[in-house]
This record gives sequence, structure tokens and C-alpha cells, in this order.
Amino acid sequence: MYMTHENEHEYRFETHGPKYLTNGPNVDLGVVVITPGEHHPCHKHVIQEESFLGLEGECAVYVDGERVVIKPGTYLRCDPNEAHYFRNETDTPFKAVFIKAPHLEEKDSVYIDWEPGQPFIKEDV
Repeated sequence: MYMTHENEHEYRFETHGPKYLTNGPNVDLGVVVITPGEHHPCHKHVIQEESFLGLEGECAVYVDGERVVIKPGTYLRCDPNEAHYFRNETDTPFKAVFIKAPHLEEKDSVYIDWEPGQPFIKEDV
């Protein structure tokens, strides 16, 4: 058994960014906070799927260039090779649970030079 509390872990950037509650053995799970005006660069995962469950606020997510909005209660799953870019276009913080599965020891993220407003060209790895 493994049990923890969110308050026992730290955000990557002190008050925001990802905060992992577990890294394996089967999944990676945590919470992420994206502050107003902040964005997370476009990336995809080759093997892992990554899911998000909105808890607070809202955030625009561009999945393979298509804009969707995550709000409290919204669940979004990005399958392997689906690029995703997050941008908080509001004046309040966004908070969500994230899950990456399966857990991998090596990094699975591939960053893509893309931002909203540019044509999106899907490339498989």
C-alpha cells in the first residue's frame, strides 16, 4: 500500500507547475497548476497516454492543434502521439489532476515547436 497527501509534495515552480504524488510503479499521478497567462509548451508522449481531470478554474488545451477547454469536472485523455499545449487564457489559476500511464523509467516527452495560430502538422515518431 502507498498513501500520501498532496501537501507532502512540492510544485516544480514553488506555487505552480506539476506536483507528482506518485511516480510508478504502474502510473504517474499528480496535480498541476497553471497560472493566469502561463502556457506549457506543445509536446506529446510516444508510449504514454496522459489524462487530465479539471479541479479549479479553466484552461485552453490544444490537442493536435484543436482547441478544447478543461473546466472543473472535465476529463481529457491525450493518447500516445497526440500533441498537447496548455494555455491559461483566464485571470484565475487552473488546477487539474494528471495521470500518465504506463509508468516509464525513461522520459517519454517529445517537445514540438508549435503555438496556437500556427498551422499544425501531425508528425508521428
